[in-house]
Amino acid sequence: MRKITSKYKEEKKRKRNGIIIGLILVGIMVLSILGYSFLGEEKNNNTEKIIYNNFEFENVNGFWTTKINGIPFAFKYNPTQINETESNLTSLDYYNKPLYISSENKEAESEIYRNLFYQNQIVQRMQYACLEGEVCEGDFPVKTCEDNFVIIKEANESKIIQKDNCVFIEGKQEDLTKISDEFLYRIFGIR
Repeated sequence: MRKITSKYKEEKKRKRNGIIIGLILVGIMVLSILGYSFLGEEKNNNTEKIIYNNFEFENVNGFWTTKINGIPFAFKYNPTQINETESNLTSLDYYNKPLYISSENKEAESEIYRNLFYQNQIVQRMQYACLEGEVCEGDFPVKTCEDNFVIIKEANESKIIQKDNCVFIEGKQEDLTKISDEFLYRIFGIR
């Protein structure tokens, strides 16, 4: 049999239970926020960072990221992981112009694509092309060094050579991505 209680006692018990449940929920929320902030802080402390020529590079998901004039860039290698390569680069103007590419290395090509087109849209578009006078496999347009053209190819020596608007990125197959990153570092003024 149920105990008879007054409406006053029932209302008092209901309010007390509401306050207890509310305090438990507030406690859970506070503990969740504290836990998240400590975990987030721990994660940030484990992030690998370097400073190179006043640019801060942070390793995020296997890519070295930095900002140049507020624009984010991501590279496979940071500048300290790259050896100095022979280069004669002078001024290049890629902004809002088509960039043609011919490459023997997909990863090196991806570095240029990600930083000049996909991520930042510096160039108007990137398109495969064939250099005039070279053997070309595929149905690509033939371009000259009057066009903005990047040619990535395997060679015995590592170098970045500019001839008019053509840039030849050359080196051993396993080094072409590093050399492409160095090319990007040079045109962005990091190196």
